[in-house]
Amino acid sequence: MGTIKSVLLFPLPAIYGNPIMNNFNLHTPTRILFGKGAIAELRDQIPAHARVLITYGGGSVKKNGVLDQVYAALEGLDVLEFSGIEPNPAYETLMKAVEIVRKENVTFLLAVGGGSVLDGTKFIAAAANYPADVDPWNILLTHGNDVQSAIPMGSVLTLPATGSESNKGAVVSRRETGDKRAFMSEHVQPVFAVLDPVYTYTLPPRQVANGVVDAFVHTVEQYITYPVNAKVQDRFAEGILLTLVEDGPKALKEPENYDVRANVMWAATMALNGLIGAGVPQDWATHMLGHELTAMHGLDHAQTLAVVLPSLLNEKRAEKHDKLLQYAERVWNITEGSEKERIDAAIEATRNFFEKMGTPTRLSAYGLDGSTIPALLNKLQEKGMTQLGEHQDITLDVSRRIYEAAR
Repeated sequence: MGTIKSVLLFPLPAIYGNPIMNNFNLHTPTRILFGKGAIAELRDQIPAHARVLITYGGGSVKKNGVLDQVYAALEGLDVLEFSGIEPNPAYETLMKAVEIVRKENVTFLLAVGGGSVLDGTKFIAAAANYPADVDPWNILLTHGNDVQSAIPMGSVLTLPATGSESNKGAVVSRRETGDKRAFMSEHVQPVFAVLDPVYTYTLPPRQVANGVVDAFVHTVEQYITYPVNAKVQDRFAEGILLTLVEDGPKALKEPENYDVRANVMWAATMALNGLIGAGVPQDWATHMLGHELTAMHGLDHAQTLAVVLPSLLNEKRAEKHDKLLQYAERVWNITEGSEKERIDAAIEATRNFFEKMGTPTRLSAYGLDGSTIPALLNKLQEKGMTQLGEHQDITLDVSRRIYEAAR
């Protein structure tokens, strides 16, 4: 899969106005072990003589008993652990794990947690095999293009959101420079993922909301671009969006509703495993603009997406016109009024959905007045992100307007 300006995790868009589905090469090798008690199959997925490093975050997997279940499933294996991987995983923290992997001759990594733990573990997997005389941050600077090998890894997912459990992309932050960068490599594709919806019952409401918003925007980034007659991908994407709209709020109100949690978890995985993006143009500008807000201000990833997306859709309504109308009708059942009115209503419905999930859609809600917009634009320019979107026409000036409209 190629990249846009070598900064995105996803395929290049089709030629502007292309009326037919793009060619694609889709390979989704991650084995999914889904359902209640799926961890019982964990041991069979790991080589018999592996030296395993379990990676996790702040300790919630200890409190809710998931880590104990993992250890029980891995009985008989040589197991180490590394904790403290942050939301928006920090390069500085991950390098400590890299040292352990190298020193202890770890041969398999098991990420237990959400997308940040998975992304961080992907970096650890690649960095551990990176040339010893080269700073592994170079993996991010080259967007993973020079990764030649990695420690194999799997995951036990506890927070559905990023889809990182079944794709080959990751995002890592470097605190000392204020950078947040992405890389992609087939070498860090997880071998397997254990998805037990029960593990999500104890998630804080904010994390549940963030997961739903993240999955929703992942889907939109691959869906609201321009038509290429990809009927199957469109219908899959619409199904994911409808599921999140229906079950996202229920997940907040009914935290132990297994059916709701199962559908949200599977929707988040399907949103970014490559299927709905195969053969269609993709945007990803919302993510790129959002990453800079996270790096500079520490906002949750999903919070930045909720802020940026409505403004971006409004700014690019002409270029996204046909798909916005399709989105209005098929996702929000908006069929009356002029085309402008229907697009207005669809964008407003999107904003209202995020707000209903408890995720504000204005910078002011997070105490930001827009005064750092010039600095945000400087970061975009520094990284070469001056032509974003499915048409590569989101220039720095357009990005400025999007940020300003999101205040």
